[in-house]
Amino acid sequence: MFQIMSHNGVACSVAVKVNDWDMQVVTGATSGIGRAYANELAKRGLDIVLVSRSEEKLHIAAMEIEKLYGRKTRIIQADFTVGHAIYPAIAEGLRNLDIGILVNNVGMNYVGALCFFLDVANAEQRITEVINCNILSVTQMTRLVLPHMVEKGTGLIINLSSEVASQPQPLLTLYCATKIFVTYFSRCLNSEYSTRGVTIQCVTPFMVSTNMTYNADVNAFVKSAADYAREALNTVGHSTYTSGCLSHALQHVALTIFFPGWLRLSSFWMRWMDKFTFEKVNETMATSKKEN
Repeated sequence: MFQIMSHNGVACSVAVKVNDWDMQVVTGATSGIGRAYANELAKRGLDIVLVSRSEEKLHIAAMEIEKLYGRKTRIIQADFTVGHAIYPAIAEGLRNLDIGILVNNVGMNYVGALCFFLDVANAEQRITEVINCNILSVTQMTRLVLPHMVEKGTGLIINLSSEVASQPQPLLTLYCATKIFVTYFSRCLNSEYSTRGVTIQCVTPFMVSTNMTYNADVNAFVKSAADYAREALNTVGHSTYTSGCLSHALQHVALTIFFPGWLRLSSFWMRWMDKFTFEKVNETMATSKKEN
């Protein structure tokens, strides 16, 4: 059982023993689940390195953490859609830091709605950006922090996958494919390094109210980012592959039973989804015209 120790030495409810001089790294830390993870870790008495694209938003998020929780912060500006070029600068920003926890949260979808692969706008650029952001970021950030964790014999890496990786998801083809990479990468890596003191946890959220889900209304099925991060962190030390909260775990079971992979891939389901998507696009366009 791991424990995250607060700065005053009191054990918090989550996992990996860290010292007062440790820093915890969160990617995509300026909004959504990433920001919620950063805030929750700070709330539990830990110092945070925030990594994200917008320098302005990084400063705002850092000031919030310092003001609300009294923790130290560092910021690293990096656009994860760019590719390999950003990682030497990130490595320099992390140099000499004793990193106890890495949260690989940054991610993006290639469209704002369900879409056929060939209908993606600016497809060549967008495909590369999604792969860089969703896959390359996880592998390269892990490469940067894992050696020191192995040397210390302790550490925690949390990789955010998605419920859409649990079954094939037509019309979200590239996104779900990148997320199943995160799932397999995490589970295999945990098997490789758990005996050396490092835990790699894979978290697979369903619907969380964030910009990616158009800030959907919070209800019994949709979690707020803050509630989700708090509950997901409480699973550390208990599970290395988790939906993150009870609500999403139950929804995963229901979807697996009632919408199995063979149904999602069937021609019947594709016709229905195609019709549904077409109607949703027309509805959105009509609403937009009224507003204008």
